[in-house]
Amino acid sequence: MVSWKILQSRSGACFFVIWREVATVKLTPKQEKFADEYLVDLNALRAYRAAYPNCKSDNAAGVEGHRLLKNPKIADYVRKRMQDRQDRTEITQDRVLKEYAKLGFFDPRKLFNGDGSPVPIQDLDDDTAAAIACLDVLEVYEGTGADRVFTGYIKKYKIANKIGALDSMAKHLGLFIDR
Repeated sequence: MVSWKILQSRSGACFFVIWREVATVKLTPKQEKFADEYLVDLNALRAYRAAYPNCKSDNAAGVEGHRLLKNPKIADYVRKRMQDRQDRTEITQDRVLKEYAKLGFFDPRKLFNGDGSPVPIQDLDDDTAAAIACLDVLEVYEGTGADRVFTGYIKKYKIANKIGALDSMAKHLGLFIDR
């Protein structure tokens, strides 16, 4: 069904607004269970087994799961739920790729001042801080008992896997072709 309305702006200009109402199609309870289970880990076989527990064969569950994913009502439901989740969590392909880029193009020199001393953690830029997977800080003392004197810190940085990030970006860009 197509609906329309004439609207008038404060300046007096008139314009048409046309929209199409799309009826939401209800899924059966089992189809909805399948779709919701599929959204957990994107595994059609597991989702089918959860929604249709009487299915005894993994082969049949896999085939039927993929058949259900081709159903336009289920595909639309899954697409809308995935879009809702993306909107809610703000996790997008662009954001994930930017995080990969932070790791893949990280320059470890940004962890240190010109004299070789470590940059305080609160002074690191966001890209450098994102590349740190772990930071161990140990206090160092000299002497024992009442003569014990604090002399400084030992800071150990563990950097995120740069090769893994570069590999993931390269695969995304189609630089690797599996043969």
